[in-house]
Amino acid sequence: MKRRRIQFYQRLFVLSVALVIFLGGFLARLPIDNKSNAVLASQAIQLPLSTNGAKIVDAAGKTVLFRGVNWFGMEVETHAPHGLWKRDYKEMLSQIKSLGYNVIRLPYSVEALRSNSASGIDYSIGSNKELQGKTPLEIMDLVVQEADRQGLLIILDSHRLNDKRIPELWYGDGFSEADWIDTWQMLARHYKNQKNIVGADLKNEPHGQASWGTNNLKTDWRLAAERAGNAILGINPNWLIVVEGVENNVPGQKLTHHWWGGNLEGVKRYPVRLSKRNKLVYSPHEYGEGVHKKPYFDDKSFPKNLTQRWDTGFYYIARQKIAPIWIGEFGGRLVDKQSKEGIWQNKFVDYIREKNLSFAYWSWNPNSSDTGGILLDDWKSIDAPKQVLLSKILPIKFTAPPAAVAIMPTRQPEQAGKASVTNNSSPPSSSSSLPPSSRSASSSFKQMQVTSKIDSDWESGFCATFKVGNISSRKINNWQMKFNMNHAAINNSWNGIFKQQGKSEYIVTPLNWGMAIEPKQVRDMGFCANKLSAEDYQPKQIEITINN
Repeated sequence: MKRRRIQFYQRLFVLSVALVIFLGGFLARLPIDNKSNAVLASQAIQLPLSTNGAKIVDAAGKTVLFRGVNWFGMEVETHAPHGLWKRDYKEMLSQIKSLGYNVIRLPYSVEALRSNSASGIDYSIGSNKELQGKTPLEIMDLVVQEADRQGLLIILDSHRLNDKRIPELWYGDGFSEADWIDTWQMLARHYKNQKNIVGADLKNEPHGQASWGTNNLKTDWRLAAERAGNAILGINPNWLIVVEGVENNVPGQKLTHHWWGGNLEGVKRYPVRLSKRNKLVYSPHEYGEGVHKKPYFDDKSFPKNLTQRWDTGFYYIARQKIAPIWIGEFGGRLVDKQSKEGIWQNKFVDYIREKNLSFAYWSWNPNSSDTGGILLDDWKSIDAPKQVLLSKILPIKFTAPPAAVAIMPTRQPEQAGKASVTNNSSPPSSSSSLPPSSRSASSSFKQMQVTSKIDSDWESGFCATFKVGNISSRKINNWQMKFNMNHAAINNSWNGIFKQQGKSEYIVTPLNWGMAIEPKQVRDMGFCANKLSAEDYQPKQIEITINN
């Protein structure tokens, strides 16, 4: 008996070793994504952040990669993030998070933070009513706090001094250097306990007269960055200090053409000296021909000449482990592989992926005239080809739709306690006065309305949105949506928790802030999915259940 037991364990041991070898070989053949070892979601990040050579690291020493967007508006006359005339600010933040971004670069102007007024906000839209009567700084507070609740980091960006333009230097346009530093000190003090604010981008895009390493106190941006950075760290030692480059005026620079804020050639000889060396991050900006036609776009070596430019202009800083690089801005309208801007943008995304760099895309907003945004002009739909490209450097993948097809709901029999709508290929009743793309059916209690629409439909996938409205005269506090969907698998969703129940039924629970719907208020939610079949893949038998 003992011998048989020994033989059994010997065989078990041999089998275990063989299994380990097999699994090891199998896993070794799997594609390796070097982002998998980095912290991409803020929930996993242990704050505060610091730097270690070329890496941004959290308090546990784990590498953190910023995957961000720029959401502008607080630096111009509105004094508030743009798009709030169309969207609830909490929904906007939720959509940013749902696409795989983990940080927002939030621009402001010194003038805005000294103002008592903001505009460009529809206070009747959902949670935007919380912003009514608030100062720009108080609006920033609420946006930052909600970003924290949703697991998003914030880097503040001193984008302008006044509301009109980006100044060459850190003073001018009616403001002094003291005004600029005082504003930073106020923010460092004001947000000292707001942990999801992790950094200060000291000044957006120094250019023109701005120099680096010249020791001219009036123009040397490197010296000004030291003064401001150390003033901030004296109050809030936990923040990262983000320093952009200049345009020209760097002794011994090799390249003749740089973008505003993109020239960091001077760091090699003239590094920024902070009181806390492990808080410094350098941040170039980079754009394509759609923003400005630089001579190197017409060079016969294009696009092969781009990599050397980036290595010379800024990447050597990370390669030599001087400090981390965070691409604070890049973007453009075209992402194709034929136009020069599209070729540039594809190549730069590949470069970011290859070098494992942090970034913040310009912009979330669609109303950036020369770049457009991740959102389209309706402030809701995604520029799918652009998001497909960016998903190469995001944890959530996205597939591009070439066209959009609407689902048109038809009226269904009344159901007690439910608002129901089923999608059908036949047109809705002609008695409805609503436009075809927004017709909906309501319950017998006339409490809620739901509309569904396919925003994008392509060979391998589609994206659908739902509009759930309260058409009653009282507040509805607790509701869920249910629908059936065959032959499709959800890969991305926003503004709700989509859970599959059984083979084809889905239960959708709104996020905490969306549980309550005021009279006449509408909540948006949606998803993208992969098609498992060319037929019968659209959501149907949609129901809203009120659990008051």
